[in-house]
Amino acid sequence: MSVFDVEIGGLRGGSADLAQYRGKAVLVVNVASKCGLTPQYEGLERLHERYAGRGFTVLGVPCNQFMGQEPGTADEIAEFCSATYGVTFPLTEKVDVNGPGRHPLYGELVGTADAEGHTGDIRWNFEKFVVGPDGAVTARFAPQTEPESAEVVAAVEAALPE
Repeated sequence: MSVFDVEIGGLRGGSADLAQYRGKAVLVVNVASKCGLTPQYEGLERLHERYAGRGFTVLGVPCNQFMGQEPGTADEIAEFCSATYGVTFPLTEKVDVNGPGRHPLYGELVGTADAEGHTGDIRWNFEKFVVGPDGAVTARFAPQTEPESAEVVAAVEAALPE
C-alpha cells in the first residue's frame, strides 16, 4: 500500500482521489487557518505554481488537533484559503493526524524520519512530507521549515517525475 491507495475525502465532499497523483510528486502538509505558521500558505502556493507543470502538487490537509487552530467548516476553510492566500492547490477533508483517530494517510506518512531523525506523531501544523511518483515518502520537514527553503525545494525537485 502507498499514499496513493489511501481513501480521503475532498474538502467540499466527494473523494480527494489520491490515485490521481500516482506518477506525480506531492507535498502533503497538515494546514490550519489560525496558526502563527499560516502565512506558509503563500510559499506553498508559490511552490505549487512553480512545479505544477512538471508533475507536482501541494496537498493541504486541514487539521484541528493543535490548539483548535482549524475550527472552521469546509466552506469557511476554502473561503479563507482562497480569499486570504489565493490557494489553488487541493485540500482534503479535515482529519486527525495523531492519536487513535489518526487518518490512514498519516498512518502512511509518520514512519518517515526528518533530518533530525524524528518519526511518529506530527508535532504541529504545517509539517511537510514529500511523496514521490511511486507513492513512497521521500522526505519529511518540521513545521517551521519554510515551503520555499532550499531543503524543501531540493526534495521536491528530486521527487519530480522524469
